[in-house]
Amino acid sequence: MSKADLIFMDNCKRILTEGVWDSDLPVRPRWADGIPAHTVKLFGLVNRYDLRQEFPILTIRRTYLQSAVDELLWIWQKKSNDVHQLRSRIWDQWADEQGSIGKAYGYQLGVKHQYQEGMFDQVDRILYDLKHNPASRRIISNIYVHQDLHAMALYPCAYSMTFNVSGNRLNAILNQRSQDMLVANNWNVTQYAVLVHLFAMVSGLEAGELVHVIADAHIYDRHIPIVEELLTRAPYDAPGLLIEPRQDFYAFVPQDVRLTNYQYHSLDSKIPVAE
Repeated sequence: MSKADLIFMDNCKRILTEGVWDSDLPVRPRWADGIPAHTVKLFGLVNRYDLRQEFPILTIRRTYLQSAVDELLWIWQKKSNDVHQLRSRIWDQWADEQGSIGKAYGYQLGVKHQYQEGMFDQVDRILYDLKHNPASRRIISNIYVHQDLHAMALYPCAYSMTFNVSGNRLNAILNQRSQDMLVANNWNVTQYAVLVHLFAMVSGLEAGELVHVIADAHIYDRHIPIVEELLTRAPYDAPGLLIEPRQDFYAFVPQDVRLTNYQYHSLDSKIPVAE
């Protein structure tokens, strides 16, 4: 039985039973018909995934891993803010006429900064430290850059990664300010689990633990019936993960990351997305 399913189901149960509604507050998100999109939320969820035991992907509904990895590499490898370089259309609603989402996500990871060792962007600095300074407690990314928020189409939700090498294991903490549990939770978990695996591989390490810290974990009002349906399902066993061996992070393509024996329940309900 997939532990990722159990964690997700426990989170959703807690949000629905212990959460606080924002129904009495003005909210920014709207449904397609213009009605405010309210949520029930919990503050400060912390989930731990041992990547040595299994790959944390849901089986009570399908997570499209190839599309998730494509977006991950668009941000972390291409360091792009151009939606034309993304295979899916998940960012189209936030892009301008040129296809740009502004100084957001990949743009921030690609900005070079001066260090004692020379000029690095955030990704290259992390890769350098994992190989040359594995004892460092400063291997951190941050894309929530206040002076650039005005130029971002959407403020980053998953905004920081902290990497830590313990023995031969690469562990990481993903910090997220906001999480739409139904739409994005497992999408982000699988993405950053893959990132840990990829960084570990090219650094001569093995993937260890991913810790996911969520400040505002919420379920939208119109998502509750779908979540309640998912909570009635019996999880399958977690699938296996296969990654094409490569020594260069920039050589990976989405097709290099594959699942074996992935069983999942189908979801016939269309999930509305608040904007």
